Amino acid sequence: MVATPDTASTTGADRASGGVQSVERAFQLLEALADSGGVATLSELSTCSGLPMPTIHRLVRTLVQQGYVRQDTARRYTLGPRLIRLGETAGRLLGSWARPYLAELMEATGETANLAVLEGGEVVYVGQVQSRRSMRMFTEVGRRVQPHCTGVGKALLAQLPEDEARAVLGPNPLPAHTEYTVTDPQELMRQLAEARERGYVVDDQEQEIGVRCIALAVPGAPTPTPTALSVSGPEARIRALEEQAGASSLVSVMHQIAARLGQVLAP
Repeated sequence: MVATPDTASTTGADRASGGVQSVERAFQLLEALADSGGVATLSELSTCSGLPMPTIHRLVRTLVQQGYVRQDTARRYTLGPRLIRLGETAGRLLGSWARPYLAELMEATGETANLAVLEGGEVVYVGQVQSRRSMRMFTEVGRRVQPHCTGVGKALLAQLPEDEARAVLGPNPLPAHTEYTVTDPQELMRQLAEARERGYVVDDQEQEIGVRCIALAVPGAPTPTPTALSVSGPEARIRALEEQAGASSLVSVMHQIAARLGQVLAP
C-alpha cells in the first residue's frame, strides 16, 4: 500500500509517542467539545483543536456513529449520551479508590470527608465517608453544586489560572445561597489567591447555614480535572476542631492524606 501523507504522519507519530494518533485526536476533539460547553460547530472544533477540517470530519463522523457525539438540528455537534455511562462508571471508581483515604480523614477528624471534581463548570461530589455522629454533614454522591459557594469548589477553582477560574464562573452575577455567600467576583478572586498561598480554603456557612467546611486540592490528580477533598460538619464543631488541633495541624493532616491519595490517582 502506498502511504498517504496522513498515513505516514500517523505512523511516525505512533512510533514517537507509543500511541495511536487517530485515537489521541478523537479524545482531543471530545475534550475540545467539553471545553466549549458541550456544543460546537466543525469550524469551531477546528479552531480550538488545531486539527485540519478533513480530519475533524472523519473523526466526528465516527464518533457520531458510535454515539459519543451527536448532531443537533442546527448542525452543531454535542457530546453524546453514550458518554454518560462512561462518566458515571469512572466517577464511581474514583470514589471507590478514594474511600480508604476519606475514611482515614474521617477517623482523624470525626467529621464527614468528601471528594469532589470540577466538571463542566460545576462541582461534582464523587466520594464521601460520613461522620459517625448523629448530627453530621451529608451530601449525596453525584450531586452537582456551584463552585463559588463551597469549600471544595473554591479549592478546585484555586487550582486554575485566574482567567480560567473567571471563565468557569461565567459572566453572570454569582447567586447568594446564604447571607455569607461571596457574590463579588473580585472578592472571590482574592480568596482564591489567598488559598493558593496558604494551601487550603474555608467555606463558612456559604452554601448552607450552620455548616463549615475546610477544603484543599489533591495534588497529582488526573489533569485536566482538578480534584479536592474536604472535611465538613456543623459550624461550631468544625471551629472547635480547628481550635483543638490548631488550624495548621489539621490542614497538615489533610495535606498528608491528599498527597497519598494523589499518588494513587496520578496517571
